[in-house]
Amino acid sequence: MEGLWHRGIVARGHGVASGWASDSPYPAGTIALQSPFFLQGGLDLSDCVQGTINLDFPGCRWVLRHPDYCFEQLAWTPLHPPETFSFWRVLLRQPSSAAVEGWIYHPHPETKVRHFQRDGRLELLAPRLPELATGAALELAVDPARCRPIPVARLRARLLEFLKFRVLAAQETFFLQELPVLRRWLDQSWPEASVLSDQEVQLTLDQARQLYTES
Repeated sequence: MEGLWHRGIVARGHGVASGWASDSPYPAGTIALQSPFFLQGGLDLSDCVQGTINLDFPGCRWVLRHPDYCFEQLAWTPLHPPETFSFWRVLLRQPSSAAVEGWIYHPHPETKVRHFQRDGRLELLAPRLPELATGAALELAVDPARCRPIPVARLRARLLEFLKFRVLAAQETFFLQELPVLRRWLDQSWPEASVLSDQEVQLTLDQARQLYTES
């Protein structure tokens, strides 16, 4: 596959996917337990390590759409309710090394009960990569139409600048509208804001109110 390359930093995970965490309820590791179910659905992960690579992209949040595989409400364990998993095919490479095929492994957070991931972190499945250590750089190639990192802090700063003269002109009357109305206006006037969550938009609106309205 061809894709757009992004560089991330390898981070330490929970140790549940691989099973090495001493307090994990899944001594064999979640990937080993889930893989037979994925295989039944047509996804063969036999060439991948039975554990995830945690890759951080500081300051970013990933927007993931149209997966190669999606397993909805998979009852893979009796310990908690079913979960939904999505996968995207990617390429991975270490500096000065050839690329290998791998997968973005995405347990949908709305169906998880524990072990949530931070913003800007992807979980990846791949063959064993030599000398892969916490803090090491690892590059990821993705289909930009389906997987892209959003630089949240930078985007919020640009949104704040976009709002500046509108708030200066309208003052408090600008904020008389409810958030859903403002969101619809933003989506039409500045479509880039559509990838920000309601919380991120509200935080930016609060900052604009503090900076640009008269006390």
